[in-house]
Amino acid sequence: LFLDETMTYSSAIFATGPDGIPVAGDLAQAQRRKVDRLLDRAGVGPGCRVLEVGTGWGELAIRAARRGATVRTITISREQQELAARRVAEAGLAGRVSVELRDYRDLDGRFDAICSVEMLEAVGERYWDGYFAALDRHLAPGGRIGLQTITMAHDRMLATRHTYTWIQKYIFPGGLLPSVTAIQDSLARTTLRITGREDFGAHYAETLRIWRERFGARADEVARLGFDEVFSRMWTFYLCYSEAGFRAGYIDVSQLTLARI
Repeated sequence: LFLDETMTYSSAIFATGPDGIPVAGDLAQAQRRKVDRLLDRAGVGPGCRVLEVGTGWGELAIRAARRGATVRTITISREQQELAARRVAEAGLAGRVSVELRDYRDLDGRFDAICSVEMLEAVGERYWDGYFAALDRHLAPGGRIGLQTITMAHDRMLATRHTYTWIQKYIFPGGLLPSVTAIQDSLARTTLRITGREDFGAHYAETLRIWRERFGARADEVARLGFDEVFSRMWTFYLCYSEAGFRAGYIDVSQLTLARI
């Protein structure tokens, strides 16, 4: 109910004013801008073999296929697999997109481009090396990776990595926000390196503001789905908590280009 028609649950990228500050606008358009920018980073175009690690609800796979790519997208959520496959079929792209219920560690094949949006945060610190090793293993020669991830400063990551916070207990169990330094350390054990980077935390704050307003405006519909007042307060707090983190600069979000150099 709080998402837009793309069902994209990650930071959008809005148009910016002369001061570089994001300008409030249509959320669906901003989400498509984000997806397109990541596809550009990975070099997705006609005839490209694309792997998406973490399907979400299917928007990136659909937009990649519309560029003429062949897409293999994987998720460990049966609900996401079912809805994404339905959205792909409704878009007339079933012949170009395969939506699989599969763990990233159980893949085969090599791909010209790999994309992954805000999945690294949920992988767990002890699995980061394996995650990047898998990306390295499945990237074809000359290929590129477009990675979007929430980040925090390295010293903050080190200070909080073993804590058990409200956000871990109620929203993202088992997750940890990486630092760019931690990503670079993992990549050092592969043939991949960061060749491009864009940080846009202010855009996540704006995304979260819109989500919070949409959630509040549809409170009656939320209640009819069976979510009680305690849940609604918790979810509102989560959205506020996250927005404040991005506005304060305590956390950030980045799009990274990974390639072999």
